[in-house]
Amino acid sequence: MTDQVLNIGITGLHCGSCVGRAEAALLALPGARDVRVNLADHSARVGGVAATDVVTALEAAGYPARVDHLTLSVPGMSCASCVSRIEDAAGRADGVLDVQAHLPTRMVQVHTAGSADAVMAALAEAGYPAQHETEAAPTDDPVARYLRRFGIAAALTLPVFAIEMGSHAVPAVHHWVAATIGQANSHILQLVLSFAVLAGPGAGFFRRGIPGLIKARPDMDALVALGAGAAFLFSALAVLAPGLLPPSGVYFEAAAVIVTLILLGRWLEARAKGRTGDAVRRLLGLRPDTAEVESGGTFAPRALDAVVVGDVLRVRPGGRIAVDGVVVDGATHVDESMLTGEPVPVLKSAGDMLHAGTLVTTGTLTYRATHVGRDTVLARITTLTEQAQAARLPVEALVNRITARFVPVVLIVAAVTFGLWWALAGLAPAVVSGVSVLIIACPCAMGLATPMSIMVGTGRAAELGVLFHKGAALQRLQDARVVAFDKTGTLTQGTPSVMHVVGDDAAITLAAAVEQRSEHPVARAIVAFTPAAAGQVDGFEAVLGEGARALVDAHAVVVGNAAMLAREGVVPQATLMDTGAGWAADGYTVVHVAVDGAHVAALAVGDAVRPGAKDTLADIAASGRRVAMISGDTAPAAQHVARQLGIEHVVAEVRPDGKVAAIEALQDQFGPVAYVGDGINDAPALARADIGLAVNGASDAAIEAADVVMMSPDPGAVLRALHISQATLRNIRQNLFWAFGYNTVLIPVAAGLLVPFGGPQLSPALAALAMALSSVFVVTNALRLRRAGA
Repeated sequence: MTDQVLNIGITGLHCGSCVGRAEAALLALPGARDVRVNLADHSARVGGVAATDVVTALEAAGYPARVDHLTLSVPGMSCASCVSRIEDAAGRADGVLDVQAHLPTRMVQVHTAGSADAVMAALAEAGYPAQHETEAAPTDDPVARYLRRFGIAAALTLPVFAIEMGSHAVPAVHHWVAATIGQANSHILQLVLSFAVLAGPGAGFFRRGIPGLIKARPDMDALVALGAGAAFLFSALAVLAPGLLPPSGVYFEAAAVIVTLILLGRWLEARAKGRTGDAVRRLLGLRPDTAEVESGGTFAPRALDAVVVGDVLRVRPGGRIAVDGVVVDGATHVDESMLTGEPVPVLKSAGDMLHAGTLVTTGTLTYRATHVGRDTVLARITTLTEQAQAARLPVEALVNRITARFVPVVLIVAAVTFGLWWALAGLAPAVVSGVSVLIIACPCAMGLATPMSIMVGTGRAAELGVLFHKGAALQRLQDARVVAFDKTGTLTQGTPSVMHVVGDDAAITLAAAVEQRSEHPVARAIVAFTPAAAGQVDGFEAVLGEGARALVDAHAVVVGNAAMLAREGVVPQATLMDTGAGWAADGYTVVHVAVDGAHVAALAVGDAVRPGAKDTLADIAASGRRVAMISGDTAPAAQHVARQLGIEHVVAEVRPDGKVAAIEALQDQFGPVAYVGDGINDAPALARADIGLAVNGASDAAIEAADVVMMSPDPGAVLRALHISQATLRNIRQNLFWAFGYNTVLIPVAAGLLVPFGGPQLSPALAALAMALSSVFVVTNALRLRRAGA
């Protein structure tokens, strides 16, 4: 039971009886109280029940809640522990259904049936002020900001470091300082300069970290504030009130160097992070700013935002298509590699579809706009890529749970370290050891390990024409033990074409002339095979299910199956009939041709296998996975394609529910199954498979059910998706191994565990450098994925 009282908007209220039904649905929830539905402002009030239960009950009653999807910018999100605290704080706001914080972009996605103000107030209370994404300052460049802060900190830190460390390392420097400015004045100068570092470029650590400590929600900034602050305060007391402490050195250089090196790490990290969004920026950059639009018989430039559906546009050689459309006039090859990942340009002519962002090679095209703005394929690809980059993989949830508890554990370790060193060696060594532990243990690398790899991996996948529609598929795909394919339109071209011909060539030309009058798919295949067919066609007549007949240049031509020949009294030729029977056994559609009563030719019409499909399936099998085909086509047709492609496991002649049963059988026998399909009839199978992959041109139902959308019809896109999934998960494992291994090994070293055995102990400055470089390593390693799948 929850104490909050929800006030949410609902839809579908029309009358008093609607109010009564909605209230009844809410009252039926266990623990519901203070229930009231208001028709005037279409709102509902209910207490004692979780927001998700309220939304579910209203949905079931036919009065869905109004759910807002917020994207908030949280500049104060700096580490993995911040992610957990932000999600926890926002999740407690009234009406919140789901929260996902994304560290690399410092963005928070919130689904709420309450108000945005309630979410932002909850975040502000937790110490993470937020603003709507559209309100975020466009000039706030984190790379420039961190570079500026690092530059100022470095300029102030250099004299401190040179004086203190130089005096320790080079006796002549110590004597020079004592003889010129004096040791006391040297310490005062170091105090002033290090204070300037902490109060100036380092102020953000204290501004964010101290409130977190006070509210018992420490984060990375709290560790930096504690470490640098402790070193500075100890040194300041040693200088200003020497009687309060036993004789010891000062550690102003440690405090200043800690802040300076961490700012250096943040700057390098911000530079590397900026490159992780290159994929989306490149996609957005494919869209031209203006387009040539026809107006009054001439073409004139027009801002892209002003182009509407139905406008006629022109694109010149070397130009990019501005919006989705259909070719009206012209013919040329178009480079679609930026969308499909396929390097070979595609010939486009009248009637063919064009997509925004693709590149015209040599000719000029005129085309009519069919989709503009957010409705273009390029815009949808960009949106899907951004969603995939913000996705949360199952492995990331575990990492975030660990890092949420990591900072408090570090504080305990640092306190124990401080206490032991103070008891055994004195206050000064205790300060050094405690500060080193606080600094070395900052969990930045842990928090960045997974999301950075996801951002780069999904961006690279988009460049190769593979869109991870549902984020968790990136992790699940590499676990697939079976890759099952639909046949028609996936492994094959999806349209009939003439595959074999025997007999008189002139008769084939006459048959094509007859078929020009028919709309049957087989007829269109014959016409496409002989496009130059011509002649005077008279008396055309189609016979349903059998064929057609007509007079072509005074020749009586019959085109159809064996039944059509019998109907027309044509005596079948044995050789042609035997050949046709062999084709039929392989699943082809057999078409016979008779001219002037004589059986003179036969054609086999089928669905051609896609180029490269055989090599792709062989590569998938070589990776240790099984390949299967599940088709609704006839068994002979499916088996014939399977033999061509080397597929052993074939299920044919199944309806959509049969495809689901076939996938379940594969799952029971072998484990996780990835299914590749394109049609409406594939939607149930795509949804039932562990990972569903929809190919280019798939139906909307198939795309919605799929986890991965491939912009290319080439089965090779499946292999690219597998490679990206494997490479990304491997990269994540490398990052996590480094991040956790780094802390596991160096925290004990920083605590001085090796000192009793003659080993080293990290100074706070070296701890800061190691921590900064750890985060830079993780981000740089993730960037290697930009070459994956090539």
